[in-house]
Amino acid sequence: MPQDQRAVPQLDFSGLTCPLPLLKTKLALNKLPSGGRIEIKATDPGSVRDFQVFAEQSQYQLERWWQEGEHYYYQLLKP
Repeated sequence: MPQDQRAVPQLDFSGLTCPLPLLKTKLALNKLPSGGRIEIKATDPGSVRDFQVFAEQSQYQLERWWQEGEHYYYQLLKP
């Protein structure tokens, strides 16, 4: 089954502050197979920069991020 038809794991890190959303995301990414995607929900405004820098300095791709109210969402791809 193509990756885009599989359910994308969604992690809710609402209420956690830096660096916990990113640290917990890294643990989850380690368990994903190559080509896997993960979606994260967070409330820490600092997570925007954390995830952008993480993607720039790692092999993982930040495919997109967006904000809805006080929630921030990130979709990462493991190459």
